[in-house]
Amino acid sequence: MTVFNELRMRPSTAASRGWNASTTARLVMAGAVISLLLVGANLATPLYPLLQANLGLSPLGVTAAFASYVLALVATLLLAGHWSDHIGRRAALILAVLAGLAGGWMFPQAGNLLALSAGRALQGVAVALATGASAAALRELLPSRPEWASRFTLLATAGGVAAGPVIGGVLSLLPGPTTAPYYVHSVALAGMLVPLVLLNARPAIKPPAGPRPILVLAPRRPSVSTEARGAFWLAAAVGFLSFSVFGFCLSLAPGYFAQALDTGSRPLIGALAGLTLGASALSQLLAARGRFVVPAGLAVLGMAVLLLATAAAWHSLWLLVAASVCAGLGQGVAFRTVFNDVAAKVEVSQHAQVVSTVYVITYLGSAVPVIGLGWATAAFGLEAAVMAFVTVCCAAAMALAVVTFRTALQRQR
Repeated sequence: MTVFNELRMRPSTAASRGWNASTTARLVMAGAVISLLLVGANLATPLYPLLQANLGLSPLGVTAAFASYVLALVATLLLAGHWSDHIGRRAALILAVLAGLAGGWMFPQAGNLLALSAGRALQGVAVALATGASAAALRELLPSRPEWASRFTLLATAGGVAAGPVIGGVLSLLPGPTTAPYYVHSVALAGMLVPLVLLNARPAIKPPAGPRPILVLAPRRPSVSTEARGAFWLAAAVGFLSFSVFGFCLSLAPGYFAQALDTGSRPLIGALAGLTLGASALSQLLAARGRFVVPAGLAVLGMAVLLLATAAAWHSLWLLVAASVCAGLGQGVAFRTVFNDVAAKVEVSQHAQVVSTVYVITYLGSAVPVIGLGWATAAFGLEAAVMAFVTVCCAAAMALAVVTFRTALQRQR
């Protein structure tokens, strides 16, 4: 089936001559697309101090540019999170790559906050289109291993987000520090179109019926089955808290860390910003199990987040590194467990829609609290705002740890 037939939601009229890829190759492609898109969406993290100086942005402007990505992502998840069920996973991933290329072209050319936000918004659209499609494709390719499908999903997403700041910092050493990272990334992203177009795609799981197939792409109200509702809201709450921390790491933290450590090294700033997410990605390879793994992970996250501000106040690089790693490990173990619980309780046919709905709430954690942090920074100063922010995050993590600990005790009885 050609990509155009998939987008038109019509059956192929000729025998397919595409690449009949193995399951392993399909797994790699599904993970690589979302990971590469997230790398591109986070290349700017170590560049924000430079962009702030070049464009004359305030801290609130930086958080607004960051939040435009998240808000576009959330809106697209709500409007188009189910599209891959009807047009096919391959077609949805190709649309995501094209949107990512458009955002990667606009962002580095931006000369003001509006253009910067528009480029970020296109990157958000790209990530949203790929989120449900990639997660659902991984689940379908591993029908008897849903836990590993969830692990691969979180490894690809957290790994991509973590790698973005590091790669952005290293590539910014090339001539044109705010443009070169995007040119290099665009070449790699465009290269993904080749195997995707050649791929002999599997048919959509919900092909539309009737004379007007376009109607199935209309926005639909998010819904979760009664059996999965409790697990869904717990995953959404843990995700919201997690991405509030991630949003801080990827927006204002680079400038905060640079000021605390008195350094202008963009590779170092990028590495520190991505460290928490890198640890979260690596935690997907750990075999942590048990009834109390979620409250333990949340408690570690809460204490580690508080130590982030303490380490910066003490100007201690090693404490900052240790706190970042512990925050990522605690978050990764806790979120993977609750995410797996949701995935196990929903049917395969609803996986893309439910995962998209979880991420709607999760990604809002990267927007709403971070915008508030930007406002507080402008009003009270960076150090005071960050200390208040990490204190609230610590309290929320501990509250969730208590709730999940009580639930685990009740189940044990």
